[in-house]
Amino acid sequence: VSKQILEQVLRELQPLCTAEQHFIEKFFQLSHDAADLEVSARTVWPQGQCPLLLIAYLSFSRLEEPMTQLLSEIFSCLEPELRGFLDICNKIHPFGCLQVLVTLNDSIFEMWDSSSALPSSFLNTILGNMLLLTKNSFNKCIGTLCREIEEIRLPSKPKGGILPSVSRFEEFVGFSEEVFRTAQRRGELDKAHRRLASSVFSSINSLSSANLKVNTDMVMMENFHHIHCFLCQKMIHCLEDKKIEAKQRYSEHMEKYIITYLGQPLEKLNHFFEGVKARVAQGVKEEEISFQLAYSKQELRKVIDKYPGKEVKRALETLYKKIHKDLSPEENLLPVVWHAMERELIRQYHEFEDLIQRCYAGSGVAMDFTVEDLLSYFSSITLCN
Repeated sequence: VSKQILEQVLRELQPLCTAEQHFIEKFFQLSHDAADLEVSARTVWPQGQCPLLLIAYLSFSRLEEPMTQLLSEIFSCLEPELRGFLDICNKIHPFGCLQVLVTLNDSIFEMWDSSSALPSSFLNTILGNMLLLTKNSFNKCIGTLCREIEEIRLPSKPKGGILPSVSRFEEFVGFSEEVFRTAQRRGELDKAHRRLASSVFSSINSLSSANLKVNTDMVMMENFHHIHCFLCQKMIHCLEDKKIEAKQRYSEHMEKYIITYLGQPLEKLNHFFEGVKARVAQGVKEEEISFQLAYSKQELRKVIDKYPGKEVKRALETLYKKIHKDLSPEENLLPVVWHAMERELIRQYHEFEDLIQRCYAGSGVAMDFTVEDLLSYFSSITLCN
């Protein structure tokens, strides 16, 4: 509503101010250059009686000054009234200055493009002052919003899901993009978007030092994923680098989340083969690993015996329930995370199998389950849930 009112006011002001300016220029001959005015003055006054002060004034004064002075007196209430209107817009809506900014920007550029508007139009000057005031209000609004996003406190018992700071960022971007949808210029908005995106990323990053009762990587994964999807939908050019960064951060934290939880199904096997790789890295020959007391064939068999196929499937079922409980339903990342875990567990299996063949060749030691078994476990768990 405020946008429509301002547009109507400006539509009615422009012809009024332009007509008044044309009249004053014509009546007071302010559009003539100094030489023409001096000739006109001498024709009005008798020979030798033209006041020298008038000639000097016409010759050296700036013609814009009397024009501005006259129009300022005629429209003395214009700027205060427009300032008051801006104040009302800011009070009615927290982002009211956005609509005023777009309307003023478009109006000024339309006046510049109009053949009827004078380059030094008095109205242009007034609207220019209003535009600077509006930009100042807009910058203050963005600064306040950035602080608000960075300082939003988490609930006392966070359960994961989308953070309030992310929702606040999306709310502003959605509103501002609609306001600027038909705007001729959006430089100020692009700067604001970049500032706010940096603030919301900072807000998410601060979780790494927060004492959360849920997995931090899981919360960061979901929120960066949410931002990435949102920016893909909005297609805002100035935030393209933030969209790429959000995808990188989402993938990074998903990997950390998966690695943290994948240590559970085959924990002792992981621990055993990490030790094997460490010995090889220290210079122990692969064929001599089995002679190490802690990594002998007997110790390997003991570890493998703890992971029969049924136990592995049961551990995966428990893991699936844990992940299902952790992840928020609105992001629907469960299928994505579960499939990524499947790929990672199969990768680990191949790595274990390769180490057995290289370090325990001819021992006849093998795991109780195969890759096909693993695929079957994951598939049946997915279908049953």
